[in-house]
Amino acid sequence: MKVPFADLKVQYASLKLEMDAAIHAVLDSTEFIGGKALRSFEEAFAAAHDAKHCIGVANGTDAILVALKCLGIGAGDEVVTAANSFIATSEAITLAGARPLFVDCAQDYTLDVAALARTLDRAKTAGRRVRAIIPVHLYGRTCDMTAIAALAKAHGCAIIEDSAQAHLALHQGRPIGTFSAAASFSFYPGKNLGAYGDAGALITNDDALAERMRMFANHGRKEKYDHVFEGMNSRLDNLQAAVLGVKLPHLRDWTLARIAAASRYRKQLEGVAGVVLPAAAKDFEHVYHLFVVAVADREAVRAALKADGIDTGVHYPSALPNLAAYRHLEADRADFPNANAFESTILSLPMFPEISEAQIDWVAESLRRALDRARS
Repeated sequence: MKVPFADLKVQYASLKLEMDAAIHAVLDSTEFIGGKALRSFEEAFAAAHDAKHCIGVANGTDAILVALKCLGIGAGDEVVTAANSFIATSEAITLAGARPLFVDCAQDYTLDVAALARTLDRAKTAGRRVRAIIPVHLYGRTCDMTAIAALAKAHGCAIIEDSAQAHLALHQGRPIGTFSAAASFSFYPGKNLGAYGDAGALITNDDALAERMRMFANHGRKEKYDHVFEGMNSRLDNLQAAVLGVKLPHLRDWTLARIAAASRYRKQLEGVAGVVLPAAAKDFEHVYHLFVVAVADREAVRAALKADGIDTGVHYPSALPNLAAYRHLEADRADFPNANAFESTILSLPMFPEISEAQIDWVAESLRRALDRARS
């Protein structure tokens, strides 16, 4: 049985008539930048996360950058983030003129709160200027935002939630994105809510910050040719907004389908020697952008799954401090024991809303056989 890692074609097929109509409505209107589709999506996405404002931008990386710049973070500042995220998170910090300060992850792959506390205390003692924390809701699992918010308050840091993989996720019943000054989202095609190209957004409950972020992402202008300050060009175009507007009403059902798929994976793999399942907890709703397990001899296991027609992924093969891009930071590898260990063990199994029980069962069967062979 062939099992793709994700299947965007089946999703499009289920929405084809509505999607084609929405796209052609934009083409017929020739309203490509700004307009009705964008405003409608921004309002609906903000409402879905109990936020007052949504600002569409060109991509998730820009979303983080816009938030940092509009919070006044730049040269001489440091920003704490996870050691095991995609480079976009730390890249945005550098693009803003600040310096990334990496913190290890916990066993659930999200930011280790105890390590965060130690890092903030050391930075304070050394007189370093840590201005913000960017927790990453990785793979769709929420960070401990209650504890992180308390640390941020104690150390005078702003929070920007990197929610690129966690649309509609909850922490203690509260939508992620509402524990911070602003939260960034990516709508890259493979995300839980994906556009048909690059796209992103910010949400916030701060009226003044929302206005500044919207202006900054549109060349710092208030009205056409009325530029209050220099900004950048990062706008969510109307075609992508139309695509997202069609998909958004289905997102809750797709999220529930992902959670159900994860539950079946757990049922099939529970107690299987040699596999560590992703952590689950009631207060940390996991929306399963990815279903990530840990296994020994990962490359042999991947090869066995591939031979059985199963696509897998690794997210991510290198901890950020270990990349050549951050060699200049001279980070101590010993500070990231979990992120380092996960480099060689994490394995992302196929996960998408339309995955069938038969496909999940085949993945689980193939994985069990591969693990048995690895032990023999």
